[in-house]
Amino acid sequence: MFSLFEETRPCYKNADWQWLAAEMPHPQGLQTAESFAKALASRGLCIISGLALGIDAAAHRGALAASGETIAIIGTGADRIYPARNKELARAIAEHGAIVSEFPLGTPAIASNFPRRNRIISGLSRGVLVVEAAPESGSLITARLAGEQGREVFAIPGSIHSPVARGCHKLIKQGAKLVETAQDVLEELGDIKQQVACIESPNPSEENPLLSALGHDPCALDELVERTGLRADQLLGELLTLELSGQLATLPGNRYQRLG
Repeated sequence: MFSLFEETRPCYKNADWQWLAAEMPHPQGLQTAESFAKALASRGLCIISGLALGIDAAAHRGALAASGETIAIIGTGADRIYPARNKELARAIAEHGAIVSEFPLGTPAIASNFPRRNRIISGLSRGVLVVEAAPESGSLITARLAGEQGREVFAIPGSIHSPVARGCHKLIKQGAKLVETAQDVLEELGDIKQQVACIESPNPSEENPLLSALGHDPCALDELVERTGLRADQLLGELLTLELSGQLATLPGNRYQRLG
């Protein structure tokens, strides 16, 4: 699984979980998120987001409109969909992708869990696209994590008078790639897609080459870099995917152990 799109923003204030009027996405932002996701999903990219109201939901809808794959990383137990109004969307996502949670069944919507799940969103993604972001938006947390994980960070600019554009402008000043079309993203990730191909199984019945390189004994990340010829940041996303699917476990000392 190699995915691209993610944008998530806080939809709560302290414990009352109410939308802040200044944080609401603009209609143009929703349209932009949906059109980007649709274009990228139509090119075979899996769209990952957080199932929140606004930009997240628009991204998922765009992927579904293109008959593409989309994954929702949620901050509650997998048996609890938050917000409730996205239950129908969650059902559609489950049919064409997956809903993923690291939290036990029954875990309610707790504010601290939503920034925590962002590391999984960025970790599973090859790139993070921020459509709108206020200065204190949760999407900036995800963008920071993406940078630390060696992922590409993209941002769409907006009006200098718009509060939900200031976070994007901040990211661009810090080195995020300014994009105006989905093609800008595809061109930037072209070399990454080719590099990823060497660790994807060409046939579902064949063993994942990364598992073959891992062997059956604990192996350090540096050793995997030597065995595969890939950079550490290129391996981390695939290793996380294998861990989530139950095929390997992470051990102390940045080592990995194949399971089964």
